[in-house]
Amino acid sequence: MTAGAVQRWGSTLDSVVVYERGALCRRLARGSVPPGGRVRVVGLPRSLAPGSLRARVQGARGVRVTEARVEVEAGPPGPSTPEGLRSEVERLRDECAAAKGRRDHQLSLIGEVRALRPVPPPRRREDAHRRTPVDAWLELAEFVDGRLTWLHTRLDELEEALLDAEHRRDVAVDKLARASTDAPSTHVETTVSAVLTVDVSGADAPDAEVEIELEYETPGAIWVPTYRLACHQGGSSGSLVLRASVAQRTGEDWTGVSVGLATADLRRDTDLPRLRSVRIGRSQPGSAPSGWREPPAGLADLFAGYDAAGHQPATTVPPAAAGARAVLPPPAPQGYGGPPPAPGGVPPEPFAGQVPATAPPARARTGASRGPAPSSSVSPAPMAPGGAPPPASPPLRPTAGQPRPSGAELDYAALVLCGPGERDGRRGRLFPGAPLDPVAAEYRRRAESVAALALPGYGVRPRESAGSFDHRFDAAARADIPSDGTWHTVTVGEIAVGMHTEYLCVPSVEQTAYATLVLSNATDQALLAGPVEVTVDDDFLLTAALPTLAPGGIRRVGLGPAEGIRVTRRTNLHESTSGLRNNTTVLDHRVHVELANRLAGQVTVEVRERVPVTSEQDVRIEERADWTTPEDGPGPDRHAPGTRVWRVDLPAGGTAVLDGGYEIRVPAGKALTGGNRRS
Repeated sequence: MTAGAVQRWGSTLDSVVVYERGALCRRLARGSVPPGGRVRVVGLPRSLAPGSLRARVQGARGVRVTEARVEVEAGPPGPSTPEGLRSEVERLRDECAAAKGRRDHQLSLIGEVRALRPVPPPRRREDAHRRTPVDAWLELAEFVDGRLTWLHTRLDELEEALLDAEHRRDVAVDKLARASTDAPSTHVETTVSAVLTVDVSGADAPDAEVEIELEYETPGAIWVPTYRLACHQGGSSGSLVLRASVAQRTGEDWTGVSVGLATADLRRDTDLPRLRSVRIGRSQPGSAPSGWREPPAGLADLFAGYDAAGHQPATTVPPAAAGARAVLPPPAPQGYGGPPPAPGGVPPEPFAGQVPATAPPARARTGASRGPAPSSSVSPAPMAPGGAPPPASPPLRPTAGQPRPSGAELDYAALVLCGPGERDGRRGRLFPGAPLDPVAAEYRRRAESVAALALPGYGVRPRESAGSFDHRFDAAARADIPSDGTWHTVTVGEIAVGMHTEYLCVPSVEQTAYATLVLSNATDQALLAGPVEVTVDDDFLLTAALPTLAPGGIRRVGLGPAEGIRVTRRTNLHESTSGLRNNTTVLDHRVHVELANRLAGQVTVEVRERVPVTSEQDVRIEERADWTTPEDGPGPDRHAPGTRVWRVDLPAGGTAVLDGGYEIRVPAGKALTGGNRRS
């Protein structure tokens, strides 16, 4: 069937799932299947990842897609192609060049006028001395000064015009760089389409419209979580809105799509690992790899009709030289191994890992190994003096053993069957890797450049904050995200979290109380680390860093100093001796902390103090306070050894006094490093 007989269907982008790097797009196409079942769905992006296209029929019983492949078409751009920005950039560049030319011409005029000097006529030896015409000199100086004043005034105007033109040019260039990559950047427009073969033989109504879903992967999309927290002064609940900063340069604008956000790695390996046996004893030969079998017989007859029609494949094989060593390619997976010799008995050119053609039968040949081996390399035949080839050497014998195809040759999902027009004996055989498309590779390279985009303040990549688990968040409404490579904010949804405000102070370090927001996650999804905008009573307070909050977890978010709480700390040290012979030095430390609440409501203040710790058996520390030892939490909530905590509830306008201390008993012959009299 010709390309013109294939019916063209339009498609619309319905949903996108953005992963840690890359996106999985879902398009929908609808129409009536023509006779023959061949349809072409257009609208796919140029940066589509090879091998990622999937097609399925939605909601139609007995209808299925039996074939799907990607094709690229090239043609002149349509009249609706946006060229305004590019034309504006070219116009402003010409205008900037003209303004620079006028400025340079003005500078040359200034240089010419500045070079004006009075030149006296040449004086002959017999001439008498002449008087200098001072009036002429002064008139020339006045003329030069007036002319330079006018020229410099004009130069200032030209330089200001040049700066304005350069600014407008830079703005236009920046707009062009940030413009959507959905528009073609050349005079030739390339379109990517999916050619599908739809089988409607089992359908109840073959002429009815069917809806086909296309799913494909595309690089060039990243996201980081952001939050907006709204709470009330003294309240115990609030509203946490999850938002996402999304940037994409996939080559297609996402307009009115359902957005999903996932922390998983889209390109991670999903193959089941192979568990190999551990043998103790004599060395045993390895077993043949699973899935490999001998090359099929009669591979050359497969293309006899193609060659008889006059379609001879191109070849780069030179004539066989005397003394050359004939080689055959290694066995390939799935039975498509080395091809038969070309006409005239000349085999194709070798590549890495091939073995001599004079080897024993195929069962004894050694294929491509995972590493270089002396038996699998072929060296060029040396030349005798005078350029004549040396006498033919005996053929090489390969090492007997089972074939060892490489890992790439056993990756059946990545193998490509070469067509009849391939050269070097590749036709009809499976080779790893798809043919390289330099244009598509350039599109994908341009798309992946968005990964180098600078993160927002306090931004953390989702793969780093998610840990060993993967999460997915679905936006509540559809969104528009252009393909311009800049950050766009998408609102995902509101998350109910428990919260209350506590105040912390460490008066031994700083006599200031700090407000902290204690958040508890009661949902079944983790909250990833990221920036959070905190508003209290509809007034913006600050932007803080929200740590990762697991389901059921509790974490603190710092809100800065609390000016309404006053903290005062005083210490007292008394040194004495004790014991039968005064052989123990007693260092009695007293700590006095005063708190005052100047806020309008009741607050809870946590005061942290520290008690010395020791590993010496003859040094004892006795505490004299009602403080408690805090429980250690994960990561930043882990307390240093010797930390002690007071928790005080202060009413509005209330005060509290906290007294505590500890004694350090040291043998009289010892002293604390740095001196005993320390706070």
